[in-house]
Amino acid sequence: MIPRYSNPEMTQIWSDESRFKIWLEVETLALEKMVDLGLAPKESLDAVRSKAKFNKDRISEIEAEVKHDVIAFLTNVAESVGPLSRFVHKGMTSNDLLDTSFSVQLKNSSELINSNIDKLLLAIKKRAEEYKTTPCIGRSHGMHAEPTTFGLKLIGWYAEVKRAQKRFKSAVAEVCVAKISGAVGTFAQLPPSVEEFVANKLGLVPDTVSTQVVPRDRHAAFFSALGILGSSIERFVTEVRHLQRSEVAEVEEKFTKGQKGSSAMPHKRNPILSENLTGLVRLLRSYVTPAMENIPLWHERDISHSSVERVIAPDACILADFILKRFTGLVENLVVHPEKMQKNLDLSRGLYFSGTLLLAMVEAGMTREDSYKLVQKYAMEAWERAEDFPSKILADKDINKLLGSDTLKDLFDIKAHFKHVDFIFSRALIS
Repeated sequence: MIPRYSNPEMTQIWSDESRFKIWLEVETLALEKMVDLGLAPKESLDAVRSKAKFNKDRISEIEAEVKHDVIAFLTNVAESVGPLSRFVHKGMTSNDLLDTSFSVQLKNSSELINSNIDKLLLAIKKRAEEYKTTPCIGRSHGMHAEPTTFGLKLIGWYAEVKRAQKRFKSAVAEVCVAKISGAVGTFAQLPPSVEEFVANKLGLVPDTVSTQVVPRDRHAAFFSALGILGSSIERFVTEVRHLQRSEVAEVEEKFTKGQKGSSAMPHKRNPILSENLTGLVRLLRSYVTPAMENIPLWHERDISHSSVERVIAPDACILADFILKRFTGLVENLVVHPEKMQKNLDLSRGLYFSGTLLLAMVEAGMTREDSYKLVQKYAMEAWERAEDFPSKILADKDINKLLGSDTLKDLFDIKAHFKHVDFIFSRALIS
């Protein structure tokens, strides 16, 4: 069942009508080259171009009897073309048609997906620049670590999506191949020039070495690239889900007028988009394993991959398209609370300066072991007694003597943590 949220343009690519149109185009192009090579009469091409048509219901009716979709299609086309249809599919095997057409569908789908990635990148970049210098606490193991900026979090998302796009484009280039090389890939019945002609016309490239099918490592790379992209998006929305928690409250999904969060608790404002995306990515990622398992087919071909791809190909492309659009909207409308970020920073009472202080003491001549022991002592006291860490350090005569009060004050300036923010942004944006 096609999800109600599907993009009609994407679902159309995977419709029976579209699939049969591509089949007819592939057969017509192959015949065109055969005529050019003198392997079929010109009148056969004229007949196909002027008369060929198909009927989905009729194809289904024939397939119910012959139990073969390509034969059913060819039989139906022959009914409209007449005797000259005998030159259609000449020298070809079913997968010459199926795999080449499948590549066209993946190519068309990838164009929509890549366009959505571009839109997502623009959305993330805009928000990253908006909060480039907005301080917030960094966390490791879920605990306060050192300060960062919210813009740095977002520019990290941008860089990761850029990598995903590069990976996806590479996978698309791998999978967009034509295969018209016959029953076991030897070109026994048709010369390679037919394959080259069809590939060029369809915006594909000829497969390097095929059997009866295009080797499925190509397709596994495509679905893996989508799975990795989805996993990155899941990482981002997991961050949103944490930051929207009541105890954190640094960001939240936009809560629109009239929206309701709970049937029982009117106060609820839930990260429903992020949770929805988390679930959908689980589904998208689940298609990677069967795509991998499609690689080891028997000998020159078996049919075990076919039923799998009829499910995972349209589903993965439709899902990826929707996930990208939903996440883009989430980013564009994300509500950010800088004042809460500052409040959460203050919860640490300056403990996030401990690493900077440790290094300064080592550079001043104290051993790392002794420095660590002393800094940790004050840090634990500050944490357990809810006291200000910098104040405790500034009151220690030995540390003051080692570093000097002016140096210590500079060490406790949070802006020092952000001196390379511009550098990080520039590196991310030119990569």
